[in-house]
Amino acid sequence: MLIRNAEIDFGRRCDVRIANGIVIEIGDLPARPGDGGEIDAGGAALLPGLHDHHVHLLAFAAARNSLQCGPPFVTTEQQLKAALTSRLAAQPGQWIRGVGYHESVAGDIDRHWLDKVALCAPVRVQHRGGRLWILNSLALDLVAAGDPASPIERNTGRLYDGDAWLRGRTGLMRPSLRAASRFLLSRGVTGITDATPGNGVAEFDLFRGAQSDGDLAQDVLMMGAAGLEAATGSPGLGVAHRKIHLREAALPDLAETAAEIARCHSLDRPVAIHCVTLTELLFALGALDEAGSHPGDRIEHAAVAPPETLPLIAAHGPTVVTQPNFIAERGDAYRTEVDPADRPWLYRLRGFREAGIGLAGSTDAPFGDADPWKAMAAAVDRRTAGGVVMGSDEALTPEESLGLFLGALPDPAGPPRRIAVGAPADLCLIDRPWAKARDSLADVAVAKTLKAGKIVWPGEGGAQR
Repeated sequence: MLIRNAEIDFGRRCDVRIANGIVIEIGDLPARPGDGGEIDAGGAALLPGLHDHHVHLLAFAAARNSLQCGPPFVTTEQQLKAALTSRLAAQPGQWIRGVGYHESVAGDIDRHWLDKVALCAPVRVQHRGGRLWILNSLALDLVAAGDPASPIERNTGRLYDGDAWLRGRTGLMRPSLRAASRFLLSRGVTGITDATPGNGVAEFDLFRGAQSDGDLAQDVLMMGAAGLEAATGSPGLGVAHRKIHLREAALPDLAETAAEIARCHSLDRPVAIHCVTLTELLFALGALDEAGSHPGDRIEHAAVAPPETLPLIAAHGPTVVTQPNFIAERGDAYRTEVDPADRPWLYRLRGFREAGIGLAGSTDAPFGDADPWKAMAAAVDRRTAGGVVMGSDEALTPEESLGLFLGALPDPAGPPRRIAVGAPADLCLIDRPWAKARDSLADVAVAKTLKAGKIVWPGEGGAQR
């Protein structure tokens, strides 16, 4: 493959030759009989394939076929009722799976609220945080009948951290990963870290099968539960961190958490700790104080990180993997729901960099918009959907924002990958030169995505936005 007239390194015009999945030449190159095809980039920027360092791929695949129940798609109680009513009419009697709910829509809904809208079909609605399901009475009866030990709160229909249990009771099939993978390819994403806490050997084998079948094109590092260490990695699929998902309302025992971290470290397995509140962050740092640090440890989100926490994070050396897109997607809600004292420190970027803390980017799809270009734009302008700028001092340059998605999967905060001789030909050709792209990152379209030197986007199905 020969890519002509491409722009690399934010301004250099050149040709790029690929063979056996590797970049083998860069410069002013003549065509050769064995090139096997030619792409004219037309002066547009050619980038390494993007890496999204925190997604939930199975949930993202399922969400694409689910009913959107929260902002920005649904913002009022009337809209939610209309959406549920419409889906009930379209698929009478069938399970309805809603996602993305937030209490700003209709408050703290429960099974009684759902029963008033949808009593004739089983309904389950997921809160946008990902840990809570709300079931109506019919759904509750179907999954919890005859089970006195059911984890569902019978009065409210609420189920916390019960995905695996719910799947076993409903018998629902795992979603195909093909459409989700192709959407990511359409945005130039060639590698992901799956950060789902409950991932085990079964999920690892499912991903391996999807890659083998061609349904999953991305390289994957998989975080997950204790026991995932037993999975055997293969090219393009590796075992990653032990994911520890903290919830402030029900924090685990500190000593037990530290012991689990130490156990993982003894197996040369780093940990990734979910922290979206200041209390969770301080708990995580306390556990690391007891257990010690390990290369590759991560703090996921670090959503609230006031100045006094930065030296503590830096002392342990974990990478912070954050989601700048949440400022754009949820910022207006944060302005009313988050304590005013915490608002300046939401989803920081520049502050982490200046404190010497490794920083990488992600979308948290499906709990955030899966488009990394929108996340990059949010890292630059820090603007909410309502047009309010939050934490302008935390903004990054467009080049720095792109770099959040260019770290290697095993080293997300490491040097951004570059197009260089000997580098894997996992590439993203966008639709414009970088000088134009940097002015409006959210509007960037991906012309072609290459994996191991082969065009994997576009293909059958055409463009997706």
